[in-house]
Amino acid sequence: MSHSFDDANLTATTGLVPIMSLAQMAGLPDLAEDRLTVTTTGADKGANPAPKLATLVAGMAAGADSIDDMNILRHGGMQHLFDRVYAPSTLGSFLRSFAFGHVRQLDAISSRFLTNLNEHTPLLPASEDTGQAMVFVDVDDTVIDVHSASKQGAGFGYQGSRGLNALLATASTGDSGQIIVGQRLRKGSTSSARGADKFVADALATTTRINSGLPALVRADSAYYSSTVTKAARDAGAEVSITVRMDKKVKAAIGTISDGAWTGIEYPEAIYDEETRAWISKAEVAEVPFTAFTSKKKSLHTPGRLVVRRIPELNETKRTAGQDPLFDLYRYHAFFTTVDKDRFDTVAADQMHRKHAIIEQINAELKNGALAHMPSGVFNANAAWVAIAAITHNLMRAAAGLIGGRMSKVRAQTLRTRIISIPARIAHRARKLILHLPTKWPWATEFARLWHAALSPPTRSLS
Repeated sequence: MSHSFDDANLTATTGLVPIMSLAQMAGLPDLAEDRLTVTTTGADKGANPAPKLATLVAGMAAGADSIDDMNILRHGGMQHLFDRVYAPSTLGSFLRSFAFGHVRQLDAISSRFLTNLNEHTPLLPASEDTGQAMVFVDVDDTVIDVHSASKQGAGFGYQGSRGLNALLATASTGDSGQIIVGQRLRKGSTSSARGADKFVADALATTTRINSGLPALVRADSAYYSSTVTKAARDAGAEVSITVRMDKKVKAAIGTISDGAWTGIEYPEAIYDEETRAWISKAEVAEVPFTAFTSKKKSLHTPGRLVVRRIPELNETKRTAGQDPLFDLYRYHAFFTTVDKDRFDTVAADQMHRKHAIIEQINAELKNGALAHMPSGVFNANAAWVAIAAITHNLMRAAAGLIGGRMSKVRAQTLRTRIISIPARIAHRARKLILHLPTKWPWATEFARLWHAALSPPTRSLS
């Protein structure tokens, strides 16, 4: 066997052709030209923002997790398929020229690009069960580890490791994957809830523009249990479901729940009793009416429901050796929600709130891709990188939606493996480019669907 890198007409990421065509259809270059005003003094580092932004998006879609990885776009026959692909050094200079205002311009581009993508494929399709259907807006932050104290903004956060803090908001329905409706990079030492009220308001405004008329529900953990976050969500017309901290008031409310009010729920190791049609489970739920934030001014008082899940305490270290407890000990997990009981009863509300954990899939997906690490020592360059990663994620979600079927909810890595990373040989014939793809490609039908949706000429109807 032998090898030789000598074919100028081969490509390794042919799926970028329909992906980036979709980005162009959704107006990404036009948005960048209109709204991105990076400084062009000196070496014109901020010149031509549209093709530079498109190059970064394409590189991330192909799996790049650093600026040097953008070289993946400059191999073989890629120059026949794409125009103005920039070198990694140029892209690095472009990102380092960003100021905070330019990052906010990227946020505006991301929001409007999401709206444009929604015109080509519904990103938040409504469920047939309109009585239970909602748009779930999940808010969470994650620490992206860095290994140099010289990176701007690096600090030790709640995880105890040095990093930068990325705040994300995702939106989804029962019939859709998760799209990113808000992103923001913060210092590693910042608290989770800092600026969360404004962030939630912006995320809900973006969601409203692409929503199909469904009510919205903001879900978050106890770090975001505050009157300001709740007020921001309520002012935007959304309900909330937020984990509460076990303070004296919450503990007193839990103490008022009678023993007969607890209901077994479907939980690990639960057993369903066919005769009683109930779950026999060690985990149980109950609820009590609750008014949150009564220590604040009256306008911030929020009536709702305190839903509590209790689990038997099985931690043997908390028991004295040789002494069995006289009664069962429980661990309690409570959350506050403003959702009406007619929409979600106690059990359904608990199930709905626990699904907030799906945002961890987005955190893991991004950290397995573009956010594997922060590529620059400059904070605003890294903040721009996070915003571009969100744009890329939403573009790939829209592409999966256009493919449809079982591919409509696949993760980014699966989309790269099946659709993007397809090798092809480029042939020139009669002023046309012909891409010769592998025979018996397992996902050829899905690739053809995306190609047809992104590259076929628009159909015209005769009046």
